[in-house]
Amino acid sequence: MPPRKKPGRIAPGGDGRPKPRVTLKVLADHLGLSPATVSLVMNQAPVADTIPRATQERIFAAARELNYRPSFAARFARTQRSFTVGVIVPEVSEGYAALVMSGIEDHLLKEGYFYLVASHRHRDDLIDEYPNLLLGRSVDGLIAVDTPWRHQLPIPVVTVSGHNGSNGVTNILLDHKHAAELALRHLQQLGHERIAVIKGQEFSSDTEVRWKSIADAAARLGLRLYPNLTVQLQSDLAGPQLGYRVTKRLLERKEKFTALFAFNDISAIGAIGALRDSKLEVPRDVSVVGFDDIQSAAFQNPRLTTIRQPLRKMGMVAAENLLRRIARPDDDSYPREIVVEPELVVRESTARAAG
Repeated sequence: MPPRKKPGRIAPGGDGRPKPRVTLKVLADHLGLSPATVSLVMNQAPVADTIPRATQERIFAAARELNYRPSFAARFARTQRSFTVGVIVPEVSEGYAALVMSGIEDHLLKEGYFYLVASHRHRDDLIDEYPNLLLGRSVDGLIAVDTPWRHQLPIPVVTVSGHNGSNGVTNILLDHKHAAELALRHLQQLGHERIAVIKGQEFSSDTEVRWKSIADAAARLGLRLYPNLTVQLQSDLAGPQLGYRVTKRLLERKEKFTALFAFNDISAIGAIGALRDSKLEVPRDVSVVGFDDIQSAAFQNPRLTTIRQPLRKMGMVAAENLLRRIARPDDDSYPREIVVEPELVVRESTARAAG
């Protein structure tokens, strides 16, 4: 540790004039520490871990007391980083993207990073344009959530449910095989044999891999999937009305089924509404399983049985890996794929098949 200086004092302002901006040197003199020590702590440099925790806490407390704000220009000049990352999502609404973003945000705020969010609404032109626009705003890295990735950028990139093998990309993925087996085995153990399935929209990154996982799991469990009991979500809307519409269409086919496995919780909620409007009770007549475990799933009527994706954790893992890669730009040993595990959450929307 550098020799401790005699603490300085900052005169309070009482004449109505604006207080001068507190610089790093002023903060260091106030604490009796060297500017280098204060800078390492305030910028959360890797070597700051060698500074005693009590000293770090004293620095942060003084910074709050004196309303010290690090100079962005000086920080950029010293590190050649903007301490800003870009986040690309399909839309900002309740459900998948919002929960992933909450995990991203938690970690970035803790590490002193700012972020820019761009929503492409599944438009190919925006999916192609946004990465370069964010690059032009000097972001240090990018996180793409449920977004097709077909770019080669000179900055680190992490995708969540990207399902791609692009160079320079770390993929955060769910174990869809395990997820499909958890849901179908649960329904099979309740005596359900005729199970309807709601597939995701064609543009969703998870649609094909999840459908293949469902088909494979059904074959392993000896369950038959019926083409007339399979429907697909349409449109880029994000509300329950999509699940409502396709379930109504399913019911119009007059094909008997005792359970329904939905692509996500939002479509499962819409499906329950359609079943009720057709005088069918959930779960007495039809059991329903969702996917994701969004916050409102536990407060539906009935409370929704679902496959929980650890969405906030996936967002945090994405942010952690991105910042690690930003800090070590020459390290080529970063993971290309990180797989997280699902969990079956049994609530009130599933029950034993009638008869």
